Amino acid sequence: MRQHPLVQRILRVFTILLALLLLGLAVRPVEAPAWQVVKAGQPEMNLEAIEGALGQGLVVGVLGGFRAILADFLWIRTNTVWERKERAKLDAMIRLVTTLDPRPDFFWLNGSRMIAYDVPAWRIREEGGYDVLPESRQRAIDREQAEQAFELIETAMEFHPDNAKFYLEKAQIYINRLKDDAKAAEWFLKASQKPGAPYFAARIHAELLRRQGKDAEAYTFYKDLHRDLPDVPFAQKGVILERIRELEETLNVPVHERYRP
Repeated sequence: MRQHPLVQRILRVFTILLALLLLGLAVRPVEAPAWQVVKAGQPEMNLEAIEGALGQGLVVGVLGGFRAILADFLWIRTNTVWERKERAKLDAMIRLVTTLDPRPDFFWLNGSRMIAYDVPAWRIREEGGYDVLPESRQRAIDREQAEQAFELIETAMEFHPDNAKFYLEKAQIYINRLKDDAKAAEWFLKASQKPGAPYFAARIHAELLRRQGKDAEAYTFYKDLHRDLPDVPFAQKGVILERIRELEETLNVPVHERYRP
């Protein structure tokens, strides 16, 4: 017999409330030991410490299908920690969330950005600010935080080996935080070789070669790229051809040797 719509609605509400109650019970044995590790006063948290606090197999065994829901709830708390600029707790929460549910690239990407971009600014302000702290110390802080972000990204790559986003993220940290054009070019190239990679990754790789004075290498790369790209607007083959012509002028390529599409 078909249930009355009102009865169906009441059953759905009851089911949701029951699920939330079970979720609350499931959170306690997981969150409490993790926060005990945080409160122990360690300046920097790491994944091994959190996993040790949680216990072997506890996440899978206790939470089961609730892992994704719990990760979402803890990510909300992570944002609260981020807003408060609580550095040690932030690192612990990012690693806890990605341990609970490593499938969404959102957690990994945004976590690495917090570590690579936000935390250095907090640390520099704590040590006196940009106008007071020597540039050498600022660069050292940027490097330390970038390395932590790289560790997180490399762990993400173990779960998502063909996701171009993580290769792009690493490339962008190299170029934006560390001002390392050579390493950024390397990672933009790796990103361009992944399935579904955006077309701009290859173009940025070539432009970074030019920035390093490697015009001949950029010229060869651009010609191969122009041949291989499909004739679609996003590929911007016209832009690539313009850059090929610029490089031919720079390199004084004879007219009869110039690239012919």
